[in-house]
Amino acid sequence: MADDFCLFTKDTFIIKPPKKSPLLLRMVVLLFAMICGIYICSICLKQIGSRSIGLLATVHVVERPCETTNVDPSEKPYMHFPKPKTFSRAECACNPVRFFAILSTQRSGSGWFETLLNSHMNISSNGEIFSVKVRKSNASTILETLDKLYDLDFLTSASKNECTAAVGLKWMLNQGLFQHHEEIVEYFKRRGVSAIFLFRRNLLRRMVSILANSYDQNAKLLNGTHKSHVHSPKEAEILASYKPTIKTTTLIANLKQILDMAGNALEYFKSTRHIILFYEDIIKNQTILNVVQDFLKVPRMDLHSRQVKIHKGSLSSQVENWSDVEKTLKGTPYESFLHADYKI
Repeated sequence: MADDFCLFTKDTFIIKPPKKSPLLLRMVVLLFAMICGIYICSICLKQIGSRSIGLLATVHVVERPCETTNVDPSEKPYMHFPKPKTFSRAECACNPVRFFAILSTQRSGSGWFETLLNSHMNISSNGEIFSVKVRKSNASTILETLDKLYDLDFLTSASKNECTAAVGLKWMLNQGLFQHHEEIVEYFKRRGVSAIFLFRRNLLRRMVSILANSYDQNAKLLNGTHKSHVHSPKEAEILASYKPTIKTTTLIANLKQILDMAGNALEYFKSTRHIILFYEDIIKNQTILNVVQDFLKVPRMDLHSRQVKIHKGSLSSQVENWSDVEKTLKGTPYESFLHADYKI
């Protein structure tokens, strides 16, 4: 029995292995679970991020265009929703914008007229853009410049940015308009640009203004500074003190040339949406400015300008060789230019 007991005890110690620590096993399992959890979470986050980016991209692609409701179908080609690259139109993105161009000749009141338009909070007229030679060098550069203007990316001091309702420029007839009139007319019709023609009825008054302005470019009567437009009666009086001498031998030919130029412009652009204005008519009756605002489809406002008229009163007091001019024009189709056409 003793031998059997000893044998049993010996066998027991030899066959049964020692127990491992349960704490160590638990630590290993926990560490493995943490590593797996972190790995799985990182994969999930990446998938969620990629799905979010895809969702945002999808929303951007399906952005709804601006709609025009309760609008006469004939007006829709002239309503635009520009998306400028240089700024965001923000809450005004779906406010329609009208495109226009003031077509005129030098010293016809276009500068004064443009300041009136720019006094409206929703109108931006950006001056003589095409007085810069490189912009009018060929038809392509002209159209590229117009695209930049009407996309609201041609920024000047006149820019109203976000809530502009009408955007345009002042364009002289001798600044590339005639040379490329076919391309420009096609562009106006394609992009829905409205033309505002502004002329002077009395071309003799215009000639006096041109000669006086040309003289001051060299004389610089205002303290050594040349000014085409002034903002005080005193400055206007100084500039008006110069009385030009008109060359009578070419006077009739010059008047005819300007009339023909205006007639050609009206003929070239007759198929565009346009309005015809005269400087003298606006001077006498500024309610015509309401007609202009209606034409541009902007709310009516009282428009104002700081510019002061330079040449006032009768023409006979403004021309050095008035008697010669009078003799030259009497009995011609231009005799009416000798008489006062408005009072200041």
